[in-house]
Amino acid sequence: MYIKLCSLFSGSSGNATYIGNDKTHILVDSGLSGIKVKTALKHIGVKPDSIGAIVITHEHTDHIQSAGVLSREFDIPIYANEKTWEQMEKRLGALSPKNMRLFYNDMDFYIDNINVSPFSIPHDAADPVGFCFYYRSSKISIATDLGYTNKKIIDKMKDSNVVLLEANHDIDMLANGPYPYHLKRRIRGTRGHLSNEDAGGVAVELAKGNVTHLLLAHLSEKNNAPNLAHETVSDYLRSNDIAIGEDIVLDMTYRDRAGNVYHIG
Repeated sequence: MYIKLCSLFSGSSGNATYIGNDKTHILVDSGLSGIKVKTALKHIGVKPDSIGAIVITHEHTDHIQSAGVLSREFDIPIYANEKTWEQMEKRLGALSPKNMRLFYNDMDFYIDNINVSPFSIPHDAADPVGFCFYYRSSKISIATDLGYTNKKIIDKMKDSNVVLLEANHDIDMLANGPYPYHLKRRIRGTRGHLSNEDAGGVAVELAKGNVTHLLLAHLSEKNNAPNLAHETVSDYLRSNDIAIGEDIVLDMTYRDRAGNVYHIG
């Protein structure tokens, strides 16, 4: 028995990740149109009406755009913490009360046979979270949209089979790019987004913590490029004598399409 992971979309234009097994099918965020999310699910062989839960990291539009639409169409429960619900409830539209589920940060809960462990992360949202998902001996962690990491966050993700980690921007591209100063400051702030360099430092710690696969996520369309993010993180790993492809596999997610499908276990 295995658990499957696929980043359907990842970036400032929208985010959705599939995690599931033979029995349980979960969406982490649903930040694009319902049509795009349903099409991406079908592309990886998952029927949209099989989704049993949508779990929300935070209330920004690129993470919740079609959550309400899909919940109404397929009678899917949506899980979020209290402060996130307060910010997004009206924006999701009318929902069945039974599909409005509450979780608490740092308290595990189950969705069918998958254990979900939400943990707090720093971002400019009401109460943003990352997630660890456990199934039998397998572990998947997701941490995007965070301004910095600390020992607690890194320790939470250690021993994962796969980590989906933000590598939002290249520092020089952001500094010299078209964004206004206030937006650049927000992105680089402690409640903004991780740079490629930040991700490289975290990657080293995760590789030392027995993480075997690392997926770089939430790349900026204007302030980053997949090859640049991959090269920067690779340089950090190599400079710490971590062999890519042997000690850790480094892969990408994409803004406009699904990435590779991982079968774990």
